[in-house]
Formats: sequence, structure tokens, C-alpha cells
Amino acid sequence: MLYPRESETREVRTLDGIWNFVRSDETNPTQGVRDGWFKDDLSKSMPTIPMPVPASYNDITTEQALRDHVGTVWYDRKFFVPRSWGQDQRVWLRFGSVHYEAFVWVNGRMAVKHEMGHLPFETEVTHLLKYGAENRITVMCDNALIQTTVPQGKISEVANDGGVAIIQSYTFDFFNYAGIHRSVHLYTTPKTFIEEVEIKTNLSPNNSVGTVDYSITVNGTAANEAENTLFARLQIYNREGVQVANVTSDSKLVGSLQVENVKPWWPYLMHSSPGYLYELEIQLYAAKEQLLDVYRLNVGIRTLSWTNTSFLINGKPIYFRGFGRHEDADVRGKGLDNALMARDFNLLKWIGANAYRTSHYPYSEESMQFADQHGIMIIDECPSVDTENFNQALLDRHKSSLEQLVHRDRNHPSVVMWSIANEPRTGQVNADTYFQFVANYTRSLDSTRPITAAIAVPSNDDKAGRHLDIISFNRYNAWYSNTGRLDMVTERVISEATGWNKKYGKPVIMSEYGADTLEGLHLQPAYVWSEEFQTEVLSRHFKAFDALRRKKWFIGEFVWNFADFKTAQSYTRVGGNKKGVFTRARQPKAAAHLLRQRYFALGREVDQCNIPSDLFTYIVDVGGSNFKHDSTDL
Repeated sequence: MLYPRESETREVRTLDGIWNFVRSDETNPTQGVRDGWFKDDLSKSMPTIPMPVPASYNDITTEQALRDHVGTVWYDRKFFVPRSWGQDQRVWLRFGSVHYEAFVWVNGRMAVKHEMGHLPFETEVTHLLKYGAENRITVMCDNALIQTTVPQGKISEVANDGGVAIIQSYTFDFFNYAGIHRSVHLYTTPKTFIEEVEIKTNLSPNNSVGTVDYSITVNGTAANEAENTLFARLQIYNREGVQVANVTSDSKLVGSLQVENVKPWWPYLMHSSPGYLYELEIQLYAAKEQLLDVYRLNVGIRTLSWTNTSFLINGKPIYFRGFGRHEDADVRGKGLDNALMARDFNLLKWIGANAYRTSHYPYSEESMQFADQHGIMIIDECPSVDTENFNQALLDRHKSSLEQLVHRDRNHPSVVMWSIANEPRTGQVNADTYFQFVANYTRSLDSTRPITAAIAVPSNDDKAGRHLDIISFNRYNAWYSNTGRLDMVTERVISEATGWNKKYGKPVIMSEYGADTLEGLHLQPAYVWSEEFQTEVLSRHFKAFDALRRKKWFIGEFVWNFADFKTAQSYTRVGGNKKGVFTRARQPKAAAHLLRQRYFALGREVDQCNIPSDLFTYIVDVGGSNFKHDSTDL
């Protein structure tokens, strides 16, 4: 499923904007289907309110019933399709993400159904549209999570003051935002078109020559006609628009291109020009040089490799320094917000991070493109979080989520690892077999990247790690364990990481650690919830990480979390999870400045990067003494 892009042969338009919206009765979630709300304007069946797309619907209004709604909601809007689109081409409808399950009608006819939030889906609507006329799209979205959905949840009925309330419960610690979360596109293709492109890259031993292997899949009438041989012309252009490689394929549409004097894709702070991308242009031809389709995508040329002690990009060992994150913001929830995305990447670079994990679900395609451009490495995680009660139905959906994720993101150079779960209950008896199936299936989809999972059970109890390539573990010393005890952090982190490595003999990452912090709360000596305490917790972990780095097999540290985020209501959560080093409004807490100094210090030591001039604040000139107060401290 290629991201929709305009070209000489394709047109793209967005259906983003204000849609009409109806909240179903929680006790009668299928009423709209039975009564045929999709057959006409929603407003003729029920009163509607305006609803922005993309956005989560939960926080848009002032109604508690909508914020906490469980079950189905409905959207619709009208749009025109030009007459020209009905001439000798095909039209497709694509959703970037609807959470959790979506049913889509076009002009009252079923177009597509999709289950799985955070991932795109599309369908051909050529036969459903009215050209040169007004059309209507209707969407029913269901946010209900049960024991066989990914992620899992439970639905129950609980007595309340008015009778019975439908309650959605889940164990994961983020709010179950729902709605049309990412952009909706209509786009055209020729009748025979480029449907899929798979890219794999490699470098010569001295990184001077790059190889781009390609495989193209075609959809359409001509592709099925034996006498009509198809071929492709491929060109690679550098940042200046100069062609650096070209090739003409045979009818198998599989081959490779070589780029001399290549500029490899490097992570942020590892090179003076990180995130270098080439443009790959693909022209599909039929016999007699008839141009059928044109598609372009960015390509980063790099290699990945890993051993039982290290992870390497372009032959150079990597030390990950980054975050767990969430797609979360005030008002719009998990809705795509380009301004917020740009701010987040500015903050990632300001703080000196080189990576993050898409905890705990796939992030927007636009953010993946940003990561490619900025050289930020991604541990790409599927929506499986707190997975338990393993069974075949759950396994099938888990595998489906990974198939869709790998299919979507396999061409992104920023994606360096697949995470197949977050905090699954891997101490359970059948976790061994379950994760063997999941890991092997993921490798069958893509063997070029290592597989990990963020595990929270003690290493002695874990049954999944042997199926992973890299071990990631989450632990909250001095917070959930031994709350407030700063003297019980460093040695425990060293001991646990060493235990994981001793058990499995694989590289180890600490994928979550941290402490909730209420911005502006200052207490001396450090006390839980204060900015001083968060700073101290991070510092005690830094000491452990430096001891572990000397053991060579410890390859990364990820703070939890990049920014504060919303959770379900709880007496342990004051307006949400406050473990961010940035506030929900993306402003730094005290710990952000400490973390910035560490990340750039590590960048200087490991990657010989330059130090920002404002990393240290001027304090005092102490003359000829040995007192240091600037970057020479590093």
C-alpha cells in the first residue's frame, strides 16, 4: 500500500475538514446499521454535530458522554468528483487510520471494512462514485476493545444511578482515543498501475557504492495480458536533482541499481549530513513505449547488522539514546497534527536524541517520513500492549497487525527494528509458543531488521526473550518499585540488565524508566512528583548505564516519556501520565536540560558530534583555577 503521491499519472485530493458526526446509543450500537443511516445524510436520521477530521472525537466537545463513549460513532460528509476522473482511470479511497474498527459506505453502498487502529487501509471506489456530481461518504467507527482485539480490553455492564453503564476497561496506561485519526484521501491511478514497491539497500565494504534492490508489483488489465509485456525505467536522483543511477527492468520488474560515490543514510549526530535521502522515480511502461504510471519515493541507502553484543548501521556500532513516546496532544487526542509533529522533531534534535520507539502502536506515515528526513531511528512497534490470555484468534490478529505494519514501513530507512509487543505477559505458560509464532512470522515478512519486544516481567520468569534478536526491558526503580528510594536505583538497573544478558546472550536496551513529575513542583531534598526527583531518578540511571556500557552488550537507553500524555481516569494519575521530560504543551521540565547534556555528551563520545553552544549556561570566571563550567567538561 503506497502512500498517495501526485505524479504525471496520479491526482490526490484530501477529504480532511469538518464532517458531520453522530454518537450512537451505547446500549444500541448497531442501530445505525439496522436503520440504514448510511443510505442518506446522517442528519436525516439523527441530529449531527460538526467534527474535525483528522482528530480523536473524545475531547472536542464538553460532553463527558462523548469523552468516555464506548461503542460506535458515525461520520459523513459530501464531496464532488470531477468528470475527468471518470475517464480511463481508477479512483481509490484511503484512510490513514481509524480507531479501532471502521465500516465505510460510499453513496450508500458498502466500500470497505477494516479492523486495527493506527494503520492505513484503502479500497477502489471507481464503481461507487458519481462523476461530475456530488457524492457522500459515511463511516461507522467502533472503539470497543475485547480480549481478541489488538490491543486487548474488556467490556462490562455496571450499575449506575440511572440504570446500567457500559464500561470499557483496559490495562494499558494511555487513553483509548478513537475516531478518524489520520487523513482521508481520494486518489487516482491509471487502469494499470504500480501497486507495490519493495526496496532493500546495501553498501560496499568501504561504504563508497550503494545498491538499491527493487521489486515492483503491478495491478491492472495489462499486467494480466501475456502479449502485453510490461517493463519499468527507474532513475535515482540526489538532493540536488542530479541523476546518479538508472536502469531498465525486464518483465519481472525486479532488479537493482548502483549508486557510485554514495551518500549513506546516517542517524542524527553521526554525520554532518544525517538523514540523506535520494529520490527514486519509477516509470511503468507497456509495449511500444506506452507510459502507464509514474511513482516517486524517497530512499535512504544504508545497511543494518547485529551480533550478540552490538547493533550496527553502515558498519558502525550504534548506542541508542531516545524516548518512548505517544501520539497525544490536548484537544485533538491522537489526531494527526503537522504543527505538533514539527515541534516534536525540533525538540528531539534539540535534546540530542537519535531514536524513539513508537510506543505502543504504529505512528503516522507523515511522522515516519519526518524521521527519514531528520535521521531519527525508529523502533517500530505494533499495537500489541499488555498482551495476555494467548489464543489463536488473538494470534491471528496480532500477526495481521505486524503484516500491515511491515508492509507499510519496510521502505523507511529510519525503521531499524521491529517491536512485536509492549509488556506482554511473557511469564505465562503458553507465552513461549505464542511469541515463537509471532517472531518467526515477523522474520518471514522482513529478515533485514532485528526483532525486539519491551518486556516488564523479571528475566527469570520470561519465556519470550529467546525468540528475540535484541532484549528490551522496562523497569521503574524508585517509582513503582521502592518508591522514593534514590539509593535503590543504580545497582538494581545494573543487576537486571546483566541478568537479561546472562540469560539470553543478546544485546540489551532499557526501553523504559522514569518518574512522574508535576511541572513547577519543587521540593528540596528531592521528593516524589517534584522536578528535583525526576532529575535525580534520571541521574541515578545514567550512572548505571555508563557502567553497563563498559560491558559492550548494553546498547541503548530510552526515557519514559518524551511528553506528558492522557490516560484513563485514576487516583494515581493527575490529569494523565506525567513522566514526560516535556509537558503535554511541549515545554521542558528541569530533567529535559539534564537529559540534553547527557545525550550530547554521549554523542560527542560515541559519534564525535559537535556540542551546541548553549548546552551549558555561563556561571563564573574563576581565573586560572581548574574549575570547569563549559563543554570541556565532557
